[in-house]
Amino acid sequence: MTERCVVISCEHGGHEVPPAYAEIFTAHAALLNSHRGWDPGALLLARQFADALGAALYAASTTRLLIDLNRSIGHPRLFSELTRGLPRAERDNIVAEHYKPYRDAVEGEVARCIATGKQVTHIASHSFTPVLDGLVRRADVGWLYDPRQPAESALAQHWMKALAQRAPDLRLRRNYPYLGRGDGLTALLRKRFPGDAYVGIELEVNQRFVEQGGAPWAALQSDLVVALLTTLSAAPAPAST
Repeated sequence: MTERCVVISCEHGGHEVPPAYAEIFTAHAALLNSHRGWDPGALLLARQFADALGAALYAASTTRLLIDLNRSIGHPRLFSELTRGLPRAERDNIVAEHYKPYRDAVEGEVARCIATGKQVTHIASHSFTPVLDGLVRRADVGWLYDPRQPAESALAQHWMKALAQRAPDLRLRRNYPYLGRGDGLTALLRKRFPGDAYVGIELEVNQRFVEQGGAPWAALQSDLVVALLTTLSAAPAPAST
C-alpha cells in the first residue's frame, strides 16, 4: 500500500506589496483589501490543515494584484490591470522574483514525495467573495477537482460527506464556484504527474464566514480540519499501479 504525503498550499494568502512596487498601489488601498487583492481566511485555514496533518505548507502573502500565483504563464489574468502594462523586463523580473520561486517550491515538494514512492494529496486553500458582479454565490464550501480523476472525485466526495455529518446546515458543492479543470496550480500539476501519484483539490470557502468571524468562522475551520482528518484516516492512499 502506498504511503501518503500531504502538501498544503495557499496562493493568495495576503495582500502585501513589495517595496519596489509600492508606488503602483498607492491609490488602490481599497482594491488591495478586497477579494481582488487576496483570499481572506485562506492562509489561516491552510496553517490549521498543515498543523493538524504535520504537512508541508507553502504559502504566499504577496497580493495577487502583483502577479497571480494560481495562473499559468501566458494566462490573460496572470497580471492585474495594475501591472500588466509594466515594461516586459519588469514583468519578467516579477515572474523571476515572486512567481517562479513559489511555483517551483510546491512542484519540487510534490516531485520529491513522488520520487520516494509516496502518493501526494495536495490541498490548495482558497476563499471566494459571497457576491461577484451582483450575483450571490450559493455555497458555503466548494471542492474543485478534475472529475476525470477517480482519486480526486473520491477525496472530494468523502470530505464533503464528513463535513456534512458535522455541519448539516452548510451548503456544500463540488466544482463551484469555479470548475476544477480550469487554469490553476493543481491543473498544472495534474499534467506533470500521473493520477495515481498526485491528487489535487482546491478548497474554496465563502468569505462571509471570515467577515462575520466569531463562533461560525471558528466552527467552520474546526469542522473542515476534523472532516479532512477523518477522510484521510478512513481512506488510505491506494496502491500504485
